[in-house]
Amino acid sequence: MTDHTAGSALRRIFIDKQSPKAFHALVQTAEAVRVTAAEAGLDRTTVELINLRVSQLNGCAYCLDIHTRSALRAGESVQRLGVLAAWRDTGMFSDSERAALALAEATTDPADTEAQAAAYKVARQALTDEQISAAVWVAITINAFNRVSIMSKHPVPSFPKR
Repeated sequence: MTDHTAGSALRRIFIDKQSPKAFHALVQTAEAVRVTAAEAGLDRTTVELINLRVSQLNGCAYCLDIHTRSALRAGESVQRLGVLAAWRDTGMFSDSERAALALAEATTDPADTEAQAAAYKVARQALTDEQISAAVWVAITINAFNRVSIMSKHPVPSFPKR
């Protein structure tokens, strides 16, 4: 596979294919995190909002494509997906969703200790300990998948326009 950026002749390795045992371990982690989130009471749409927001921050087109479709299948609205990047500026998200999104952002930029403290303060008011842990694990996991896809330059498949 070649790099899909304009004008580049760099050859990229699909690291998930090159190192399948390592990638399989990441997939198993994601499956365990999905179960953990469900057991903690984080609904599927909240999990997908975390996946999408982290993927937005990281600029991972491949994961944005996958998780937009997953969010829609889980019942998320097009309108909320459209404003997700500006979630703080709209009243469309519940307190628990806002807390989970703030934790996801803080997890994605761990050097911002002020954002971490603020996110944790909000989370302690809106989420249980189990939900806080699950939200952070969801963010950790999608961050890892983002890096796999970004470094591999996974192409986003084209679908016919409707």
